[in-house]
Amino acid sequence: MTAPDATRPAAPPPVEPKLGEVAPASHPRLRRAVNLGLKIVPPVMLLAAAWVLWREFHKLSLAAVGHAIAGWGVVAVTLTLVLSATSFVLMAVIEWTGLRWTGARVPLRTVALGSFLANAIAHAIGANLLISSAIRARTYDRHGVTLAQVAGATAFDATAFGIGLAALSGSGLLLASSAELDATAITPLVARCLGAALVTGAVGYVALCAMVRRSFKVFGRSITLPDVWDALAQLVLGVVDNGVAAAILWVLLPKGDPSYVTFVGAFAVAAIVGLLSAVPGGAGVFESAMMTLLPQVNTAALAAAFLGYRLAFYILPLIIAAAALAIDAIRHRNR
Repeated sequence: MTAPDATRPAAPPPVEPKLGEVAPASHPRLRRAVNLGLKIVPPVMLLAAAWVLWREFHKLSLAAVGHAIAGWGVVAVTLTLVLSATSFVLMAVIEWTGLRWTGARVPLRTVALGSFLANAIAHAIGANLLISSAIRARTYDRHGVTLAQVAGATAFDATAFGIGLAALSGSGLLLASSAELDATAITPLVARCLGAALVTGAVGYVALCAMVRRSFKVFGRSITLPDVWDALAQLVLGVVDNGVAAAILWVLLPKGDPSYVTFVGAFAVAAIVGLLSAVPGGAGVFESAMMTLLPQVNTAALAAAFLGYRLAFYILPLIIAAAALAIDAIRHRNR
């Protein structure tokens, strides 16, 4: 199935079901149970993360963290900022690809702005799909992009992130040596099985896109998969983007502690846990998972790296995006 274009009616874009709508209306009990679970999981995960972080950090002195930060050096700080900017560029490329797949034609410069605003704000405060879709709709409206196309592009982006994260995590777990895995909380057997499952899932998605060339219904919704080339683009760009995001944190750690291959497997698993927690930005949950998965990494160095990672990839982009939105609002008010 080829991507929709402007010369023929666009195929209905994939619409990702809202979490609260996974069950049909004919199953109200299941629907209520899902909604209740979605309300309970985030605070429970946050409390568990807070306990893990307290257990690991309560004896840690600020002087030790400050010493670790002082050891970063100008090169590491510069590389962290460059990698953060690179990740946002890759997210813009993914979004541009998704918009073209839905039939929308938006200049890359505009896509770069819309993608940055949507991702910088949604990453930091949570509710990714809802907030990012609203920001995208506002940015692309002047180019005639419909809400259905925004929803399709948002689902395309989310899928690229998901399969990229799965493939990256799985590859890291499969490629890490037994000696490297011994330095983590993941046993070699679990790592190989989990890695194989994650890689199989990512590759299986691409194979599904190659084989299924028509729309089908899931929970009463019409779903159209990308063609195999768009799916491959999702996979490759998703892997590279997540790999760059992992490197933002890794470069702030002491050299060789641990290797990038070992680290990226743990990073991706922790990122998945953070996403499943539904806590905004995975704050606390991601860090506690990393602490658990990398018990042999120096605690002060890891705590300092967490601070640098959050500043470079979450706080600084959020400040820039908020300022850009404020300036844009003022300019429109004065017109």
